[in-house]
Amino acid sequence: MNQIKISEIEGFKIGHAQNDEAATGCTVILNEQGAVTGVDVRGGAPGTRETDLLKSENLVEAVHAVFLAGGSAYGLDVGSGVMKYLEEREVGFDVQVAKVPIVTGAILFDLINGDPLIRPDKAMGYEACANVNQISQHHGNLGAGTGATVGKCLGPDYIMKGGMGTYALQIGELKIGAIVAVNSFGDIYDPMTNQIIAGAYDRKKKMFLNTEQQMIYQLQHSSVTNRFSGNTSIGTVLTNAKVTKAQANKIAAMAHDGFARTMRPSHTMVDGDTIFAMSTNKVEADLNTVGFLASTVIEKAVIQAVRSAEHVFDIPSYQDTVDN
Repeated sequence: MNQIKISEIEGFKIGHAQNDEAATGCTVILNEQGAVTGVDVRGGAPGTRETDLLKSENLVEAVHAVFLAGGSAYGLDVGSGVMKYLEEREVGFDVQVAKVPIVTGAILFDLINGDPLIRPDKAMGYEACANVNQISQHHGNLGAGTGATVGKCLGPDYIMKGGMGTYALQIGELKIGAIVAVNSFGDIYDPMTNQIIAGAYDRKKKMFLNTEQQMIYQLQHSSVTNRFSGNTSIGTVLTNAKVTKAQANKIAAMAHDGFARTMRPSHTMVDGDTIFAMSTNKVEADLNTVGFLASTVIEKAVIQAVRSAEHVFDIPSYQDTVDN
C-alpha cells in the first residue's frame, strides 16, 4: 500500500478558486467522461445540489462534476458556473437537443469570517474549472477550505482554522483518495494519539476546551449555547474501482467513518456533513476493501486539512498551538 498524490488518480481534474479577503471559496472535481457517483448525507443541516439523482433507483449513472463550496446556501450557485464551463466543451448527458452536464455538489457555512456578503457564485465556479490542474498540492487555505473553521460550541471567539485536505493510496492497480473541506462544529482528533489537534480553544490560556465536555456542561447548567445555523464538513472520495451507483452510495456511507473517527461530535444537527464517491470504473476490487479504504483516506485528509491550515484574521491554526 503506497501513498500517492490525489492527482495521480487518472480521469479526475481538481480546481480551486477563492477570495482570500472574504475568506471563502470553492473546489471542483471534474470527470468529463462521466464518473459513477454516489453520495451519503449524514448531517442534520445539509445544503446540496442534485443529490436526489444519485439515488440508486434513479436514471442518471454518470456525473461530470462535483463541487464543494463555502457561502452557505448561496454557494450552490457555483454549480451554474461549472455547468457553463462543461457546456462550452460539449460535456454532458445527451438529450438530443443539448448535452446537459450533470453537476452535483454541497456547501458549507463560512459566513462568520471575512465578508459575509461575498460568497462563491457562478463566476467563481467557472474560475475553479478553468484552474483545474494548475497546482499539485490541494491542501490548506484554498478552495472550499478557505474560510473553514472548527470547534464552534462556544462561539467565534474560541474557533480554530479548518481547511482543505487530501490523501490518496494505491494498492496494485487500485487507486483511492479523498478531498475534504473541514468545517466541523466539533473538535478534530488525531486517531493515532486520541488527542485534540484543533477545536474549541481558549486563546488566552492556550488550551483546548473539549467540545463534548462543554456540551455536557451546558446541558447540566441549562446554558444558552451558540450553534450557528450551519457548520458542515464536505468531501469526495475518488477511485478507479469498478462499482455500480448503488455500490458508490455504499462507499460514500462507509467513508463517513473517517469523519466519525476524527470529528467529535460529528454528524450533528448543525452540520450538513456530506461525502460523495466518484469512480472511473476501471479496476476490479472487493467492495468491503474499497469501503474501509474510503474511510481511511477521508480520515487522513481531515488530519492533513487541519495540520496544513494557516491562521487568518485572529483565528488560530494548528501550527499556532504547536508553536505555543
